[in-house]
Amino acid sequence: MQFHLNGFRPGDPAVADPVDSAAPRAGALPAEVDVLIVGSGPTGLTLATQLAAFPQISTCIVDQKTGPLRLGQADGIACRTMEMFEAFGFSEKVLKEAYWVNETTFWKPDPAQRGHITRSGRIQDTEEGLSEFPHVILNQARIHDFFLEVMRNSPARLEPHYGRRLVDLQIGNSVVARLEPVDAGQAGQPETIRARYVVGCDGARSTVRKSLGQPLHGDSANQAWGVMDVLAVSDFPDIRLKSVVHSGNEGNILIIPREGGYLVRLYIELDQLKRDERITNRSITVPDLIAAARRILSPHTLEVKEVAWWSVYEIGQRLCDRFDDVPAGAPESRLPRVFIAGDACHTHSPKAGQGMNVSMADAFNLGWKLAAVLQGRSSPALLHSYSGERRAVAQELIEFDRAFAAMFSAPPKDPDNPGREGVDPAEFQNYFVRQGRFTAGTAVHYRPSAICGEPEHQLLATGLVIGMRFHSAPVIRLSDARPMHLGHALKADGRWRLLAFADAEDPANPASRLGRLCDFLATRDSSPVRRYTPAGADIDSVIDVRAVLQHSHRNVLPTQLPALLLPLKGRHGLRDYEKVYCPDPARGDIFDLRGISRRGCVVIVRPDQFVAQILPLDSCEAIARFFDQFMLPATQNAS
Repeated sequence: MQFHLNGFRPGDPAVADPVDSAAPRAGALPAEVDVLIVGSGPTGLTLATQLAAFPQISTCIVDQKTGPLRLGQADGIACRTMEMFEAFGFSEKVLKEAYWVNETTFWKPDPAQRGHITRSGRIQDTEEGLSEFPHVILNQARIHDFFLEVMRNSPARLEPHYGRRLVDLQIGNSVVARLEPVDAGQAGQPETIRARYVVGCDGARSTVRKSLGQPLHGDSANQAWGVMDVLAVSDFPDIRLKSVVHSGNEGNILIIPREGGYLVRLYIELDQLKRDERITNRSITVPDLIAAARRILSPHTLEVKEVAWWSVYEIGQRLCDRFDDVPAGAPESRLPRVFIAGDACHTHSPKAGQGMNVSMADAFNLGWKLAAVLQGRSSPALLHSYSGERRAVAQELIEFDRAFAAMFSAPPKDPDNPGREGVDPAEFQNYFVRQGRFTAGTAVHYRPSAICGEPEHQLLATGLVIGMRFHSAPVIRLSDARPMHLGHALKADGRWRLLAFADAEDPANPASRLGRLCDFLATRDSSPVRRYTPAGADIDSVIDVRAVLQHSHRNVLPTQLPALLLPLKGRHGLRDYEKVYCPDPARGDIFDLRGISRRGCVVIVRPDQFVAQILPLDSCEAIARFFDQFMLPATQNAS
């Protein structure tokens, strides 16, 4: 964490100085904003938190709830989401509070007594080396709290406007939203707000989606499930491990231990629904759920002392055709003004723990693109890529969830009744292992586009796949010998990263390939760093250039490196010493861990931490051509 750049400031460095246009903490809605976010769930808060980092962008977030969430429904946080939380600056808080899902156990009917269950397998929950972060469990409301804290501490001092229900949208060159208060005492006092862009993060019953005439396509699996968070006493030995239990004849259950050491979440299979039946017709009660859980866990006991929260739901998968307001078949010149994200455009069952994670990833993908357009760094045509990239991910999620839910809901095969349909518990365990990268959130792979290059030079860094998230690895920071993860330098600040992995030449030699690259980026008119950085701004404010050397940190003097890697910044012209890293032999050489060629290469990373392009270390003009595809010179503003 860096601070004091523009002068010494006492106090908490996470609390930024407010700008003059900082949002009021309460009161009437602003008449006009750049971005209106509808919905303050995890999707809306992810987007609002990212936009709050840009004080020159006016953002308003509204929600029909009367205040912040106190008890959440979602709780699973994937490894990739933890990486994103690190970019926002609160991963350590989540790790401290959360339950860590280190191992998963599998239970099946006891062959000796099919009415009882026995453990059939125990595995590591995520594969070794997949991420530096674990899969964790934490109440959704606490995730909201962390996002809200970052928003309040931002220069914009952004906070949600609660108690406002969206009525409708009028879409033209800008978007006019009509809202009404949910408080009966304020009925008849509608408010309007004009926005350049509107993002619907308002859930499965999204008013924004309905305003676009976008239906959710899909169906229900006609399978009912119950879920409850309980404080209970049980002799089930794996009550503090994530456990998948398939009973012989009583259904299935998923056990998810919760944070705090005592709370446990139970997903409990209930009866099959008739073709046109809804779960609300069943009048299912808490005692019904407890009784079903006891039957499934037999011969083990379950004594529920307190139910903190419970619900029942139907399994279903639904998806929108588009995630923006551009009609199908419209020309590229028709630019999007309204977007939908999260449950507003894709819904699925909760057992795989993907809903909140994929929804926040939607917002992380969209946020930096909106910021780039609103700051005049990119053309509004960039916004087309949001629907294209994220709908493909949602389609994969729907297909995975349909298969996962079907296997989970299927009864286990009975050796004494081979004609009965069912799933082999060993087959389910193998499927769980095979899909581990998908459930961890690390399998997302964007197709080639203007912001995601062709894999022509992929062999230069086989472990950093173009179109996939930047897979961090340990390094040592040269200036202060601090061990760290390179990915933790990639913050959610809207900047592109150009990571120069040097060859074995002396990095202090101006004639080295690293030296020539830095000279090009710092001095040539065609350099993207010079071309796209506004006059008077810090040299790394748009494209942040960093280097990873092959040499030991003890054998290189920072002051002998190219000036671009020691930039002078801020009103005092202070030198930034945190741009250069070296391998960490104690934890593994990053060149070996990520298959990086010893000849070196350049890895370009998007603001959402996805690898955008890999090029040879001396491909200066190719670097320029890549950025020229989607960025606007600093003197232009096409937003």
